[in-house]
Amino acid sequence: MVPASVHLPRILRIGAGASETLVDTLRELDLARPLLVTDPYLAQQGFAQRLLAPLVEAGIPCPVFADCVPDPTTDSVAACLAMLQAGEFDCLVALGGGSSLDTAKAAAVLARHGGVMRDYAVPATVASGLPVIAIPTTAGTGAEVTRAAVITDTATQEKMLCMGLGLVPVAALVDFELTMSMPRRLTADTGLDTLCHALEAFVSRKAHPFTDSIALTALAGISQHLRTACDDPGNRVAREAMMLAATQGGIAFANASVTLIHGMSRPLGALFHVPHGLSNAMLLPEVTAWSVSHAPQRYAQCARVMGLAQAGDSDAAACEQLVTGLRQLTVDLGVPSPADWGIAEEDWCASLDTMAEQALASGSPANNPRIADAGDIVTLYRRIWTG
Repeated sequence: MVPASVHLPRILRIGAGASETLVDTLRELDLARPLLVTDPYLAQQGFAQRLLAPLVEAGIPCPVFADCVPDPTTDSVAACLAMLQAGEFDCLVALGGGSSLDTAKAAAVLARHGGVMRDYAVPATVASGLPVIAIPTTAGTGAEVTRAAVITDTATQEKMLCMGLGLVPVAALVDFELTMSMPRRLTADTGLDTLCHALEAFVSRKAHPFTDSIALTALAGISQHLRTACDDPGNRVAREAMMLAATQGGIAFANASVTLIHGMSRPLGALFHVPHGLSNAMLLPEVTAWSVSHAPQRYAQCARVMGLAQAGDSDAAACEQLVTGLRQLTVDLGVPSPADWGIAEEDWCASLDTMAEQALASGSPANNPRIADAGDIVTLYRRIWTG
């Protein structure tokens, strides 16, 4: 049996006020010339300024790149890289959701090793770039602890998955208080993304005991708190639980890999600009229903941990209840079908083969309990069209 490899940030701080330890974190890592990487919204709403205030007081200059875009592109990464190369920075501080964190990771690698992002797409592996300190503001992507970044090629609109130890942030400051103002749609989508991370990690062909325990703990927390976080956004208990689950889900899938859901999700973002968490949510029930027969014990265990099945239920019954529960959850959280989201049917149908090709190229479908070929993937895309 091949030993499991586990990769984590060197510093991981979790809890209220974790983001306020940035000065101490920089000093622990002997870093002094950071570039803050964030998006226009967080800059305009004052998140960046609040984060920078202690640095100003400590005499640590920190210029800001605030032009991150959703689903980062090679062009947006290049803009960040240009600012990084124009200064004498020794690290990046990434503040935001997965898009800002992935932008910082990508720019950090290019700054040290050169080339273009396609050079680092799987199956290539990524060596360490400049240090990245990740401060997530959404409870979903887990990018603060993962060895992955997803960057869209501006020329081809392909979402490229990049993997390697060099993409693991050197530190992660996980502060649930930064998520308290997240709107319902973003709370739902990022929470469902977290659910996919944990579920896929547990059923992945690369799962192992270390990731199993973390994935199951995340699933239990998500099942208990996601609806509350959406319906009662000021609920600190639910917000904290979802932020913890997001990091746990990130640790789980970063070390066990995602599966068919994520593989099929990326083309929806690249071609139709569906937000990542939402595209996963669109796929979650149908892909799970298609896959359960090839790992019934694993999926049944997920159902029991999530409270969707009882200990005495058979695996077959538990799997059925899991699929039913996931369908109901996506209904309760208002997840639209691709058709309802506004994608034209002719565009969807014309892209089926391309989406299947890109899904397989990501490598993630090979980790699924039931292996899909291009025809299977096209069939699944057709099924989710109207939900």
